[in-house]
Order: sequence, then structure tokens, then C-alpha cells
Amino acid sequence: MRPVRLISQDGVEYRDLNGNGVMDPYEDPRLPVAERVADLLGRLTLEEKAGLLFHTVIEAGTDGTVKEAPGDISKSPTSVVVKQKHLSHFNVHVLDDARMAARWYNNLQLIAESTPHGIPVTISTDPRHAFIENAGVSFSAKAFSQWPESLGLAALRDPALVERFADIARQEYLAAGIRCALHPAIDLATEPRWARQAGTFGQDTALTAELAVAYVRGFQGASLGPESVACTSKHFPGGGPQKDGEDAHFPYGREQVYPGGRFDDHVAPFRAVIEAGTAAVMPYYGMPVGLEVDGEAIEEVGFGYNRQVVTGMLREGLGFDGVVLTDWELVMDNHVGDKVLPARAWGVEHLDAHGRMELILAAGADQFGGEECVDVLLELVAQGRVTEERIDESARRLLKVKFLLGLFDDPFVDEDRAAEIVGRQDFRDEGHSAQAKSVTVLQAGSSLPLGPGLKIYVENVSPEAAARLGTVVATPEEADVALVRLMAPFDPRSDLFLESWFHQGSLDFQPGLASRLARIADACPLVVDVTLDRPAVLTPLLPIASTLVVSYGTTDEALVDALTGVCPPRGRLPFDLPRSMEQVRRHPEDVAGYEDPLFPFGHGVMPGER
Repeated sequence: MRPVRLISQDGVEYRDLNGNGVMDPYEDPRLPVAERVADLLGRLTLEEKAGLLFHTVIEAGTDGTVKEAPGDISKSPTSVVVKQKHLSHFNVHVLDDARMAARWYNNLQLIAESTPHGIPVTISTDPRHAFIENAGVSFSAKAFSQWPESLGLAALRDPALVERFADIARQEYLAAGIRCALHPAIDLATEPRWARQAGTFGQDTALTAELAVAYVRGFQGASLGPESVACTSKHFPGGGPQKDGEDAHFPYGREQVYPGGRFDDHVAPFRAVIEAGTAAVMPYYGMPVGLEVDGEAIEEVGFGYNRQVVTGMLREGLGFDGVVLTDWELVMDNHVGDKVLPARAWGVEHLDAHGRMELILAAGADQFGGEECVDVLLELVAQGRVTEERIDESARRLLKVKFLLGLFDDPFVDEDRAAEIVGRQDFRDEGHSAQAKSVTVLQAGSSLPLGPGLKIYVENVSPEAAARLGTVVATPEEADVALVRLMAPFDPRSDLFLESWFHQGSLDFQPGLASRLARIADACPLVVDVTLDRPAVLTPLLPIASTLVVSYGTTDEALVDALTGVCPPRGRLPFDLPRSMEQVRRHPEDVAGYEDPLFPFGHGVMPGER
């Protein structure tokens, strides 16, 4: 899709975004970005500038149409939020079909083109190339190529592979119209109970920094341009050390603690991605408790509200002048059906929406994630509590990214190309290979690699994949070997919106599992795979499983390739595995690893080893 363009008097093709028949400076593709931003900013009304500061959720029509009725998560009809509220940054959730996604995106850009200055839309997404389906955090791959979770990429310890993954994801995003990645998550996985470790690169500062730089380079290139996807690195200054491992999405998880005094370890990966040019940074929800930095007590309010953190540490300390995008819904409660998720106003719960927004801007953030309450910001300006100059400061940063990405010159995508690029077979093959290789062998019995022609008993393995191993039998007593796949344990919760998606609580398996698996192992050698979206206490499995492996997002087919040696496993643990929950409870939340882990960071038995 390529809407009609005009030719200027001196022969330059341009988009007449404001419809005045003249190539204004902001429409001139030859001019420096700073000059185009300054020209456009001077033309915008206060309402248009205010709309830039909001980044809300949007839902795509599965048939390529723009949804006008409010959906399950989106709050307003699309045309209202674009034309009346002047929003132009949207976080998309479900995308099933690549062609329909591209069609929806183009239709959305046509609506944006009809606004007074034709400001193009920027579409963002949480990770959508792996396995975990957790609304608001990540999405399973569906039409896109499928790769292991970031923990699996970390298990391979290969910056070139991470950059290759990011480049493939960039191509797929670009084809579908997605120009902002709400990732990488470069938090350190130092607290093993925390629910969001799957999206990290594990516990190690140096490895995380190295892989994060490769990730940003793969998405953005050497600098932001028309072929880039802008990265939002998160969650500053590191979201890993949650008190008791509870997640800061929820009121019971609002506190971050540093009993081991390792705050600087968590900040270090952000230094690396800022030097690499990350377009944006997202502070986490959590509020620091008892934290002192360079002798200064840090205020106990959520990081998004914290001027010492956003302006002092991030902008002044690390020299970051890109976009600061808050995590979602710091201002308003989120009601979805009969569920509620309170605003993550940790430490400032007593403030109303106006007070929260005022504090976020004073802290130094540019954009309100998950919000569209433009009226609150306009009222703050009318009351003299926020100046228009302060809005200009953030609007300037946000417009700069749009111009650098080339959205003002051509935001549209080709539907045929989207269908061709998204989920392309060679991309899927590379993802499959990474899944298999990332499998980590903790202990290898004589049954590994599995040979052909076996009689095999399986649990939680698809019939098609199991058939590749030999003849599937109904009982362990009939089998030469048994293969059982398990998920890392967690305590189900479902009171608050989103809570059921988060794997939290104990890392212990239920006590009956070991007894049941022991009966299988009495009948034949037992191979166990545990999918780790966070660490698990595997101690009870060691005397039972002849072969114990872990994975981080691996299809049954990829696991079979790893276990049979078709694609030999070479993963190494991206974090320590604890011996017991008692060891976990004694462990400082901000410190990486244990003195005596069950298996240490970096452990992995390579093919041929025992």
C-alpha cells in the first residue's frame, strides 16, 4: 500500500501529511531529523503533543480491519483514541495471521494519516518468538518463527546467535509493521522464585550485558534507521531482586530489596545497552526498600516515580537521553471483566491519578505505558502543575524516534511480503535448531543419545514426536526406556487480573511426583526433561532419572532431535539450581548463585561426556 504522494517544486517526492499542498520542513525527507522534529513540534497543538506521551494497548481485527468496539483489553475505539485523543503509540497483543496483521496495520496508518498533521503510528510488542503465553509480558510465536525463551539463548552463550535471532525477529516485525520491541529484559535472575526469569539472560552480569548488546544490535543495527526496530531495554535499574520472589505486578510484590549489597550488579547491563544505543529504557514497577547508593538513601517509591533513579541514575549518571517509557498502568487501575489489577503506584498509593502523573513526569519519564488518560495530563497543564515546555521535552524525544525509523516518509508495509517473511521456513529451521541445542544435560545415563528402534513409554510428549523414537508402548513394563516431560513447579493464583499467567511461589514439586516417577524407573531407564521458566528444586529427581535434562522452550520434535543426537544438546545452565526451598529462603534476593548449589551456573554435560 502506497498512498498518493506529491512532488515539490524542486522535484522531491513527499507525503503531504497536513494536506496544505506544500512540502513543509517536517515533510521534507532531505532535512536532518532534529530540524524536522523542531518544525513539527512548533505546529502541534497542546492536545496533539500530550497524545504523544501515552502508549496504550490496542487489539487488531483478525480479518485485517480496525476494531472500533472496545475489546477485552483495549479501552477505547481505535478511531477515537487516534483522532480525538491523538495517540500514536500502541502495544498490540494477539496477531495470528501475518497478512491480516499487515492489513490491519496499514488500515491503522490510514486513520493516522487523516489526523491534522498525519503523525504515523508506532506499533510495539512484547516478545512473541518463544513459548510463554502471558498477556502483557510475552506471547507464543504463532505465525512467527519460534525460538527458545531468552534463558535458552543464554544457555547457548553465543552472542552471534543472539544477534542472528534478533535480526530474524527484526525482519519479521518489520514485515508486519511492528517498529518497537518492548524488550530485551536484562534483569538478572538472582531471585529464583521470581516469575519473569524466562525472559532474561540468567543470573550473570557479564553474560547478560554481552548478549543484551548483541540483541540490541540485531534489532536496531548500528543506529536507528528505516530498517530498524527500536528496542526498549528493561527494567531499570534491574527488576530481579524482588522480595521473597514475588512479582511487582501485584501489591504483595511491590518491594525490591538488596540484602547482599549488589545493586551495581543489576545496573551494569544497562550501561552496556545504553552504550550500544538502545532507543528506550523502561523502569520497573518495584520500589526499593532500604537502598542506599553512594551514601544517599533512595526514596521508597516505585522506580517509575523515582527522580533519583530516572533522572539521577539513568539520565545524569548513565547519560541516557533516549525515551523513558514507564511500565504499564502506573496511573489508573485496570479492570478487565470481573477482574482488577490495581495501578502499580507502589509507595504513592495515596496519590490520585493527577498526583501520580505529575510525579512520573517530575521523575523524568517521557511516556505513560498502558494509559490513555490524556485528559488528566491536560488538566495538570491547565492547573499549572505541568508546563507545556515539559511536555515538549518528551514529545521531542518521541518524535525523533518516529523520524529516525522512517515512519513519516513511508509507514506502510506490503501484505504479500508480510506473508512471505513472517515465519519463513529457514527462520523456523534456525529457531528449531536453537531450541534443540539449548537443551541442557544435567546428568547423562547410558541411554543418551537415544538409539533407534526402541520400545518407549512417554508422558507429555506428542505421538508424532514419540514415534520417531521407536514403538510407543502403554506401560513402563513394556518399554526399553521412558521419556517424561515436566514443567517447573509453581503455586497457581488467580485472584487478580494477569495473576493466573504468572508462575510464582514454591519451586518444589508435589511430593507424589517422585514416588510415581520412581515406579516408572523401577521398570525401565527413565529420561526426564524439565522445562525451566525459572529454577526448580530437582533434588528428588536425581536418584530416579537415569538421564536428566532441562529445557527453556523446546518443542517435542526439537527435544527428540536433542536426545537422539540429530542436533546435539550443548546448553549450559544460565543460573544456579538450588538444592532445596530452605536454601532459597535463606538466599539474598540480589545475589547471584549459591555457595553449594545442586548444579552451578554453567553446568552442562556435553555429548560424549558422563
